[in-house]
Parts: sequence; C-alpha cells; structure tokens
Amino acid sequence: MKQNIGRGEFSQFPNLSQTSYQEDDVLTYVQHLNDLYSDFESRFEDILTMVILPWIINPYGDIEETNVIIQEELTELSTIEELKVQFENGYQ
Repeated sequence: MKQNIGRGEFSQFPNLSQTSYQEDDVLTYVQHLNDLYSDFESRFEDILTMVILPWIINPYGDIEETNVIIQEELTELSTIEELKVQFENGYQ
C-alpha cells in the first residue's frame, strides 16, 4: 500500500482517489504508513518471532495422505482372490 500511495496509485483507497491532493499530503500518508508498520512490528514482536509447529497450524494435515494409503491397502486386499475364498468360508 505504501509503495502504491507513494506512486500516486490509490486503487486500495477509493475515497482518497476521489479527492484532490498535494504531493506533501502523499508524503504524509506514506510516513504515516511507515510509522504504523513500525508500531505494529514493535507491538507484535513476540507474535511475529513465535515458532508455531506445523501440527498446530494444520492439525489434520496428514489425514488425507493417510486415507489414501489405507484406501490403497484396502483395494489391494479386496483384489486378492485367496482372501475372498477364506472370508467366504468363515475365516477365523
């Protein structure tokens, strides 16, 4: 956003694009965004540097891969004719 405002591109700020502005105003807006960014960085420094384990971000991430493996195994088992006969005869 800061770079777009600095270039005079206000597509992200439709109200600003409809107003008349001076170059000094644009510099003030860019400086304000710089200050805002710095404030957020210092305020949320502990969160930004936090190491989040992958299983916390996506706790069910490996389920699809596991399901595919299980489905492949079941498909292989269902195509073995010897097991079909044993199952039909009451496999114990």
